[in-house]
Amino acid sequence: MKATTVNASAGIDRQLTKASWRDYYQITKPRVVALLVLTALVGMSLAVPGTIPWQVLIPAILGIGLLSSAAAAINHIVDQRIDSMMARTHNRPMPNGRISQTSAITFAVVLALLGFVMLFYWVNPLTAWLTFSGLVGYSFVYTMYLKRATPQNITIGGLAGAIPPLLGWTAVTNEIHGNALLLVLIIFTWTPPHFWALAIHRRDDYAKVNIPMLPVTHGIEFTKTQILLYTLLLFVVCLLPYLVGMSNWLYLLSAVVLNGVFLAYAWQLKFHAQANTAMATFKFSIIHLMLLFIALLLDHYLLPLP
Repeated sequence: MKATTVNASAGIDRQLTKASWRDYYQITKPRVVALLVLTALVGMSLAVPGTIPWQVLIPAILGIGLLSSAAAAINHIVDQRIDSMMARTHNRPMPNGRISQTSAITFAVVLALLGFVMLFYWVNPLTAWLTFSGLVGYSFVYTMYLKRATPQNITIGGLAGAIPPLLGWTAVTNEIHGNALLLVLIIFTWTPPHFWALAIHRRDDYAKVNIPMLPVTHGIEFTKTQILLYTLLLFVVCLLPYLVGMSNWLYLLSAVVLNGVFLAYAWQLKFHAQANTAMATFKFSIIHLMLLFIALLLDHYLLPLP
């Protein structure tokens, strides 16, 4: 019996030593962080008429990226039990045992400290504390509480993931501006239809682990209606940068086209859904946000406002 226990422990130890840099890279959710950093970069660019000083650009991008990566790693730590039970996530490094909880916590703390110090001393304290508040909002308020407490979890918790444009803006101006909050509003409105489309596709997984996502608590048809309504609201919100004078016709044209396509996906999901429509809607929503913010960036530099 003793030998069996020793052998099992040795097997676990060997499994935990298999962690590679790719496993640690995976728990930072690099694709999500890349999109967040892009929106932060757009916030920085729109805050100033010319180029961004590299002395601010580099530490701001790195600091925001590091703290966002730390938040993603904490999400993996908190969710490792339910991740092990869901088809979409059971192969992640922590449920598989490739990264131990202690190693993941150490990794997340180091990333968070590096990012915070970089922002605090090389950018400004306002950006450092706002970015840290985003980490707390996503990792603890959303992941530990809201995700398990209410079907409106992503609606409320989405604010934490929507603040990168504000962080970029404060990094170069050291102040909170209404235009930056408008960019936050775009991502905040985009988040529910983006995530609920995935939740429809993975409804059974969420039901199995008792996570009260909207399709689980209110049904798929109700969720489809909410996606359509939020997509309509997003269309209107995305027009605001042009209407308030933040951007020019290039952004307006891009916003109309991108939101028109998003609306078409939402309409199909509600009234003519096929087996892959929800996932297709989710995938396009990522492309939508990326191209929308790239359009803002191009509009700013190619068609500068007087």
